Amino acid sequence: MGYELSNRLVVGIASSALFDLTESGAIFREQGEKGYRDYQEEHRDDELRPGVAFPFIRRLLSLNNLNAADDPLVEVIVLSRNDPDTGLRVMRSIASHGLPISRAIFRQGRSPYNFMPALNMSLFLSANEQDVREAVSSGLAAGHVLGAPHEDDLDDDDLRISFDFDGVLAGDESEQVYQAGGIEEFRAHETRNAAIPHDAGPLKEFLAGVNRIQQREEEERGRNPDYRIRLHVSIVTARNAPAHERAVTSLKEWGLRVNDAFFLGGIDKGEIMKILRPHIFFDDQETHLVSTSRTTPSVHVPFGKINEVAEADRRPA
Repeated sequence: MGYELSNRLVVGIASSALFDLTESGAIFREQGEKGYRDYQEEHRDDELRPGVAFPFIRRLLSLNNLNAADDPLVEVIVLSRNDPDTGLRVMRSIASHGLPISRAIFRQGRSPYNFMPALNMSLFLSANEQDVREAVSSGLAAGHVLGAPHEDDLDDDDLRISFDFDGVLAGDESEQVYQAGGIEEFRAHETRNAAIPHDAGPLKEFLAGVNRIQQREEEERGRNPDYRIRLHVSIVTARNAPAHERAVTSLKEWGLRVNDAFFLGGIDKGEIMKILRPHIFFDDQETHLVSTSRTTPSVHVPFGKINEVAEADRRPA
């Protein structure tokens, strides 16, 4: 019988999100593919430095100690544009950092995101914006990591995950109302529909997988009262009263939960992140991530109409 992925939380990670490839990327741009290949061969045994998503991935994988070694809760698989030869440095760096990642797909210069459904992936993270946009356009859950890597505080083994709501956990129907009619029409629309759950957004299934791990933690605490809960989830959204109610209703109807909710009503999310200190934050609007990415590993989920318009505006006439 083959290795079964259906009952695990599976995350795809590009080497560009897991490691800091600033230097390697510069070599590729300046010297082309041959120069890049020669550089990676020469530095094959040089450990790559952690990238934006490294702390999140390391802490997520650490939750596997809740289960037997042959039945991990989390599976992380490398999805890379490297070829197998240049990918050796990536795999050696993974081993050097002690990350329990053994599966990888290397596709020479081609995007690997289309293998996500075959691997039961509920999330793919990459620093390649085009790959992420294509994945999301194909109905897959993907995010573009932003900013520079952040120092990982090793004082604890907690994992804090934060989500925006509209366009991330939920669809963007209400965001479209806001863009078309302004804040008052948005609030009126949400009040009228307070009891009607939203359609699912791209990261709803990822949250469902995170909740399954949280349930496993609760079971562990039931057996061992000294067990300390490590995984914490929050939503940090520009919604406020009365629009908050529909967000809570939607989560409840989906059978999902979060530990904390911040209904900010337009307050800068970056200031909240400085105190909340999540290891990763997902938002569908790049403007919100300008401030959060200064202190927090941040991920742009290019989903919904507002991102379609932004992408169209960026294309040459």
